[in-house]
Amino acid sequence: MDAKRPALIALTALAPISWGSTYAVTTEFLPSNRPLFTALLRALPAGLLLLALARVLPRGVWWGKAAVLGALNIGAFFPLLFLSAYRLPGGMAAVVGSTGPLFVAGLSAALLGDRPTLRTLLTGITAALGVSLVVLKAAGALDLVGVLAALASTASMSTGTVLTKRWGRPDGVGPLALTAWQLTAGGLLIAPVALVVEGGPPPLDGRAIGGYLYLALANTAVAYWLWFRGIGRLTATQVTFLGPLSPLTAAVIGWAALGQALTPLQSAGMTLAFGATVFGQLRVRGTAVGPTPTAVGPAPVACGHTPVGPAAAALAPRSPC
Repeated sequence: MDAKRPALIALTALAPISWGSTYAVTTEFLPSNRPLFTALLRALPAGLLLLALARVLPRGVWWGKAAVLGALNIGAFFPLLFLSAYRLPGGMAAVVGSTGPLFVAGLSAALLGDRPTLRTLLTGITAALGVSLVVLKAAGALDLVGVLAALASTASMSTGTVLTKRWGRPDGVGPLALTAWQLTAGGLLIAPVALVVEGGPPPLDGRAIGGYLYLALANTAVAYWLWFRGIGRLTATQVTFLGPLSPLTAAVIGWAALGQALTPLQSAGMTLAFGATVFGQLRVRGTAVGPTPTAVGPAPVACGHTPVGPAAAALAPRSPC
């Protein structure tokens, strides 16, 4: 298992790396000011596709559990994250989201009996500090509603992660089916809200259709399956420490593709956050790794869906996730 663990971590890391491209795709390819419609097209088509592939429906109490997990990890998480990104200065929502590992550590202690170690807490603080250096810019007074929405989105995804650890999954059901259930449930929850708030679909050209296909297939269906698969084999805290890869990817894309400069302070922050991410994957002596029967489901995306990096000021006001 140890020999396979680096490959497992690398595959799981592809999810937040993919999410780091969301912001550039949204601003360069998609209609502006349609965050809920974008969230709907990310979640529901991907969920239905995976549901068709898995061909497994929930049974018994799992109808309710799948609905709860889908609401926490997708249906509530997306709208709260969009709200925070619209109301907060560029990157601030990413900083709040980067506290995801600390949320998971606290909830794991309360619900799973896993006491957080000093190493975990210090690593989580270091990751959040590194992300802060990358994304924070001078800004005016913070919006209280935006801050509360950012905290609620992080708490929602963190709670979903810990509950999936606690509930496990039904016998004979793999991560593909569990992914499908949650994306479908979350998408169905978002659909009526998007219709009431934003109205019907906007006109789409070929560029927008291509962008939505990328978000639904690679950025959501594949990425979430890898993420859920990874948390089924790693600890929840380990997986959440991969979250900073998303804002770091957004920063690199902004520098390489959008011509945005990285300051020395931002480069130092990237190094600090990446170092914390790597350190968070190191095995602690005496800590079991590998599959456990109760380890499945999504982890908080810390900054996984929040515009960050040098592009944050330009992207965050109009293109949350």
